[in-house]
Amino acid sequence: MNFKKLAAALLFAGIAGTAFGADAGAAVVTVPGKAMVAGQVTYTGEVTAVDATTRVVTVKNAKGESYEIVAGPEVKNFAQIKVGDALVIKAVQALTLELKKGGAGIRERTDAVDGVRAAEGEKPGAAAGAKTTVIADVVAVDRKTGVVTLKGVHHSMKLNVKDPEQLKLIEKGDQVKGTYVEAIGVAVMPAAKPAAK
Repeated sequence: MNFKKLAAALLFAGIAGTAFGADAGAAVVTVPGKAMVAGQVTYTGEVTAVDATTRVVTVKNAKGESYEIVAGPEVKNFAQIKVGDALVIKAVQALTLELKKGGAGIRERTDAVDGVRAAEGEKPGAAAGAKTTVIADVVAVDRKTGVVTLKGVHHSMKLNVKDPEQLKLIEKGDQVKGTYVEAIGVAVMPAAKPAAK
C-alpha cells in the first residue's frame, strides 16, 4: 500500500493543513545520545455540500472558509457523506534520533506502511501509518555552528544540533539511527441530531 497515495485519498486529495481549524500539540524529550520530538494535529470541518456526480465535497472550517475537495475512487462509501457531517483528520508525527558510538554498522534505510478503511456501509473513514528507519554515518562535526553532517544510503544531510551537551557526544565516524513515524486518520462523523423540544 502506497502511504502517500493513501494519505492523499484520506485527505480527499487536497486538504491543506491550513484549511481546517487545527488543534496542535508537540513534545520534545532528550537524554544523552537520544532525542525525540512528537506532535499531533487535529483538523475539523463541516460538510456543507456533496455533489455525487462529480464527487466534490464542500467543507467549511471554523473560520467560515469553504473548500471544495474531490473525493477520488479511493474514498469508499462516498454515498454515506451528508451535509452537516463533520470531517475530522488527526495526524501524528514522531522523530527519534539515537547516537551509535563508533559506527561499525552499514548505512541502511527501511520503510513500512499499513492502513485500514471503513467497512462497507459505514461512514467513510480510514487510518494509515508509515515508518522509516535510517542509519547514517557522521562524516563531519562543526562544533562552532552546531552542524553535524550525515551520509545516508541515498544522500547526505546537515543536522543542526542546538543542545551543546548532545553535540559534545557526537564524533566523526559515529552513526545516527533515525526513526520517523507518521500516522493519519480521517473520519466522517454524522451530523449532530437536534435536541428534542
